[in-house]
Amino acid sequence: MKNRLILTATALFVLSGCTVGNNQYDYIPTPVPNQVADLTDDDSDGVINARDLCGSTPKGSEISNEGCERMVQSSDTLAMHILFENDSSDVLPLYNEQIRQMAEFLELYPDTSIEIQGYASKVGQADYNLALSKQRALAVERRLESYGINTDRVNVVGYGETQLEDGGDDEISHARNRKVTASVVGHKGDIVKEWTIFTRLAK
Repeated sequence: MKNRLILTATALFVLSGCTVGNNQYDYIPTPVPNQVADLTDDDSDGVINARDLCGSTPKGSEISNEGCERMVQSSDTLAMHILFENDSSDVLPLYNEQIRQMAEFLELYPDTSIEIQGYASKVGQADYNLALSKQRALAVERRLESYGINTDRVNVVGYGETQLEDGGDDEISHARNRKVTASVVGHKGDIVKEWTIFTRLAK
């Protein structure tokens, strides 16, 4: 009964106002909050658009306070080094896996592009070797295209014999110079994924 009287008195105090000393104060209802700032977060990374410097953060990425994904450098997946037989631009079957992996990488990172550089040994005429080096680079480009990579993302360059890897005159030196290499443009590194309770450590 005593507790009920206290609750009733409290309710009357809140509804009718309060008295402090000789001063009477009217009851002021709790104000309804009016959200003024824009808290939109289009990429759902926990950082609002107003201070998000990276507007399309990949889902599940570990992000910075600016809303950008943290990256780790990765060079192994970017390497492509293909050798050719003398006076040939045919891609040997043993290099198919390299090209397939590069195609998968480019598909995974659609904002990147690739420059394919063709080279030749110093055997033969310089003009012929320049054309041959570009044909080798184009052959690799066609393989990438067969995996669905748009040629707009590929730049082909032929260097001929102007940038020899090995300056020797023996057959091994010439073989090293008959090659195609590739450089990926616009890749910052692999995304560091945010750790969750479902993350599994590699065995």
